[in-house]
Amino acid sequence: MKAVGYRQSLPITDPNSLMDIELPQPVATGHDLLVKVRAIAVNPVDFKVRQRAVPADGEYKVLGWDAVGEVVATGDKVTLFRPGDVVFYAGDLNRQGSNAEFQLVDERIVGRKPQSLSDAEAAALPLTAITAWEMLFEHLGIRQQDAGSAEQSGEVMLVIGAAGGVGSILLQLARALTGATLIATASRQSSSDWVKKLGAHHVVDHTKALQPQIEALGIGPVTHVASLHRTDSYFETFIELLAPFGRIAMIDDPAAPLEVMKMKPKSLSLHIEFMFARSMFQAADMDEQGKLLNRLSDLVDQGLVQTTIGKNLGTINAEHLCTAHEELESGRAIGKIVLEGF
Repeated sequence: MKAVGYRQSLPITDPNSLMDIELPQPVATGHDLLVKVRAIAVNPVDFKVRQRAVPADGEYKVLGWDAVGEVVATGDKVTLFRPGDVVFYAGDLNRQGSNAEFQLVDERIVGRKPQSLSDAEAAALPLTAITAWEMLFEHLGIRQQDAGSAEQSGEVMLVIGAAGGVGSILLQLARALTGATLIATASRQSSSDWVKKLGAHHVVDHTKALQPQIEALGIGPVTHVASLHRTDSYFETFIELLAPFGRIAMIDDPAAPLEVMKMKPKSLSLHIEFMFARSMFQAADMDEQGKLLNRLSDLVDQGLVQTTIGKNLGTINAEHLCTAHEELESGRAIGKIVLEGF
């Protein structure tokens, strides 16, 4: 089967950083689905793994943790899907990824593709949606309400890095399923327009001091922070902004240590979201990810959540994936980068 992989951790400008290769087609056993990949999305985790993880001698590492495809075979323990089903998923960090014609994925972390979206549009959603859902409802404990309800909860959430992949879906989920007031950060007009379109009630400029801008909104203290970027740069500001017993959830890897004991006077809490934790450790509730992807699919088909696709680079190959990695490494991408077909 066709695939894109690498043997060495190299700068993305190196012609061997990602290569078009041929690999044997895998065989489904146990809880695994064999999926014929139709479309993929590229995430920051792709270039982070490429930069850090060196395959064993003589082997290729295949990246990719967002996919839409058709189930073509199932393992003997599969009960949730059958050949012919079209699915979407984010996969498992410990296994070969979706930058290949065929991929094995555990049925428990797979959902039904939204019927109202194209393959490429749907591929933009799984990884970031799982991350956002777990942040909102498992870590931050934002109160969930009936989809589309206009009832305000009194919660005020600040979203740092709101225009990126996770922020783009987090804003939509929070707007559709909670009564929280949403403050997004953005500095460029294009980013500001994007986050407003996706559900932000207010936008503040992250290149300026946040506290006076938020105080000027007159909406009361921040109760929750979703920190998706540069947590170490904003950590002390979070502590100043948050009401007592407020919560911070983060997904990034801070360059500097966080002085967590500064949170003690307000009895604040810090949560770290890593959406691969359930699959990596075969958690007892691993199937929660499949369930939430099915819920997401319903929300999309009801018109309450839209795709966060930002750019379609065309065919899945090494050249186009290098372009995607380079753009993500620049830190200026808006929405998700997708590719489709081999």
